[in-house]
Amino acid sequence: MATTTSRRAAYEQARKRRSIAVATVSSLIVVTAIVLLVPQMPRWDRVRQSFFNGERFRGSFPHLLRAFVLDVKIFAWSAPLILIFAMLVAMARNSRSSALFPLRAFTIAYTDIMRGVPVILWIYLIGFGVPGLGLDRPWNSPLLWGSVALILTYASYVAEVFRAGIESVHESQRAAARSLGLSNWQTMRFVVIPQAIRRVVPPLMNDLVSLQKDVALVSLIGPIEILRQAGIDKSKFANFTPFIGAAVIFLCITIPLTRTTDYLMERERRRTTGTKVR
Repeated sequence: MATTTSRRAAYEQARKRRSIAVATVSSLIVVTAIVLLVPQMPRWDRVRQSFFNGERFRGSFPHLLRAFVLDVKIFAWSAPLILIFAMLVAMARNSRSSALFPLRAFTIAYTDIMRGVPVILWIYLIGFGVPGLGLDRPWNSPLLWGSVALILTYASYVAEVFRAGIESVHESQRAAARSLGLSNWQTMRFVVIPQAIRRVVPPLMNDLVSLQKDVALVSLIGPIEILRQAGIDKSKFANFTPFIGAAVIFLCITIPLTRTTDYLMERERRRTTGTKVR
């Protein structure tokens, strides 16, 4: 038995080393082809000057970093509100009381409408529409209502993630809770929701990664964050390199978040199936 196990482990190690070697060689081939072939394009010099100008990159990067602080602020106050509102929507939609049918119908309509319209349109409609009512400051701020548009839109997506997690909890868990004398609210709070949240952490992280990028859309209605600052620098220098700088800053944030999401997904899969993703 021990010999069989050791042979299996050796086979798995050899297979893993072979996979790594193949991936490394194929990646080197692709990178080498790009490095050698792209500079041979007829107008590569113009593209390099317009998009990869080192002087413009160094000149605009500090401005972009300062503007990125606003993106971080929008994300910081939007994400908690999205999670709270989405959980309330998911719980309302999963309620089983016949008296709450109007509330369930409203949440269904809310999620269908909000997810059926692109987020950029909601930012325009809410960001320009509500201040157009003539509200006094600070309630007519495009930054405020642009954030509200993001919160309402993303809450509809996250609510569906939470709802899927709640529905994935087996009915026997509810039955066991009821047998212990727990009410419906106590069952949801102490039994169902903790299990649901643990199961939906990976897809939830994907939504947060998307939110981190989409906060830049708020710039379309006025606030000067990183995307708007890149546009200003592009117009000032007649060069597109500031957009590359903005992309680099976003990548520095989103890549670690994406890798964290992959790790959480792999850990959850190992926990539920007992196998390791290769």
